[in-house]
Amino acid sequence: MPLSEYAQVSRREAGAEETAAANRSWWDAEAGDYYAEHGTFLGDADFVWGPEGWREDELRLLGDVEGRRVLEIGAGAGQCARWVAAAGAQVVATDLSSGMVRQGLDLNRKAPQRGVPFAQCDAVELPFAEGSFDTVFTAYGAIPFVADTARLMREVARVLRPGGRFVFSTTHPFRWAFPDDPGARGLTLTQSYFDRTPYVEADSDGEATYVEHHRTVGDRIRELVAAGLVLVDLVEPEWPERNQQAWGGWSPLRGGYFPGTAIFVCLRA
Repeated sequence: MPLSEYAQVSRREAGAEETAAANRSWWDAEAGDYYAEHGTFLGDADFVWGPEGWREDELRLLGDVEGRRVLEIGAGAGQCARWVAAAGAQVVATDLSSGMVRQGLDLNRKAPQRGVPFAQCDAVELPFAEGSFDTVFTAYGAIPFVADTARLMREVARVLRPGGRFVFSTTHPFRWAFPDDPGARGLTLTQSYFDRTPYVEADSDGEATYVEHHRTVGDRIRELVAAGLVLVDLVEPEWPERNQQAWGGWSPLRGGYFPGTAIFVCLRA
């Protein structure tokens, strides 16, 4: 979770409209700095599932994408979408933030042979017909930044063809109970895993500028099942020895004790 110098941090309720407005504005302003800080780690046309550094060419969670119609939601600058396109898929990248879309289009201009089409839209209201895609995925995009993730799951299921695959990575729900600290302090439980109250940063007027939402593992599974999706795997990647970098609250220290990322692999019924 990011923390600006002047943010008021609290745990309070934040509805869908407030959440979307805050996160759209935050990522619009943060897009360039985020790319400058993490671009080398992510690559411009690579597919990294999370701060641990595991890549799709290692985990192969999407399966064979050659010739498939693929949608990335919460795509950021579209790094993962470019990797999928290079693997032979027809890809569309989407993001709520115009700043992130602009960053992605800038990368397209720098390497047009690796460009992918973008659409700016909310992941809970996708501008695509039913059954448009064989695969939908997101790597740390959309899921934690949406108030009504049950609606997001239904929307993903709507645009997937029967038998299509949905794979998403997000902060492991277990981490919610611990401070967002990469050091020893981050190993001490400080709040209830079952407390679903959103994390909110606000400006001096109390207006939300950034929001994250928490769900338990059971919540996630119930959302998927209710949307007509079948969970076929839940991957909890261990921290690899090759990665000695910390990323926010993710670190080799914490990764040696408990998972920081959860990757849900689902099929459309």
